[in-house]
Amino acid sequence: MITIKSDREIELMKIAGSIVYETHQYLKPYVKPGIKTIDLDRMAEDFIKSKGATPSCKGYEGFPYTLCISVNDEVVHGFPSEYKLKEGDIVSIDICACYKGYHGDSAWTYAVGKISDDDKYLMKHTEKALYEGIKQAVVGNRVGDISNSVEVYAREHNLGVVKELVGHGVGTNLHEDPNVPNYGEKGKGPLLKAGMVIAIEPMLTFGDESIYVDDNEWTIKTDDESNAAHFEHTVLITENGPVCLTGDEKNG
Repeated sequence: MITIKSDREIELMKIAGSIVYETHQYLKPYVKPGIKTIDLDRMAEDFIKSKGATPSCKGYEGFPYTLCISVNDEVVHGFPSEYKLKEGDIVSIDICACYKGYHGDSAWTYAVGKISDDDKYLMKHTEKALYEGIKQAVVGNRVGDISNSVEVYAREHNLGVVKELVGHGVGTNLHEDPNVPNYGEKGKGPLLKAGMVIAIEPMLTFGDESIYVDDNEWTIKTDDESNAAHFEHTVLITENGPVCLTGDEKNG
């Protein structure tokens, strides 16, 4: 069931989204060669709790960590570990926080030191695909308008679209209706109404879009070992256009 958020719920979701954004900003300077991904996870958990929130991912359907940290060919749901980030890696960090029962959700892909031109291209155009999707998150459009805009942009830039993984509604549950795929037809799917809150999240690859699940039964990787990028914002649909709940004034 798709829910329309009340003014009170929206205010709480703005706080949850802000905490997610602030956690990304807090971690960003530490995303560099030599840091263990498990250390980023611990830092994020402490930071989220210091803001009066709790990590939404930890314990969600059995997921054991605060962050999903996905390196290189890992698309999503990577486990933090003793792995030390190295020069040339790209790392996607998916952060979810719950404040007074309401969730915020945002992922971003970061460069670790100097990266290849191919990875720069992948990151640049996955981020742009996100904003192409957000542009379509307006009253009167349908979910398919968002999905189609992401897919068209990705195809124009020769990037693979992972079809098995989708965006989603956000609210008192981390994942709610409707699903928001990164591919589809204009004019199809649920109607977008003021007060809906959705996570738009292109997950694109530099090679083939085929994926598989790692032995840990969580981490999704590309079949051909090509790198993947993941950019996500939680977006409120209003009569005056989309409002990004997990960004600042500059990025949404």
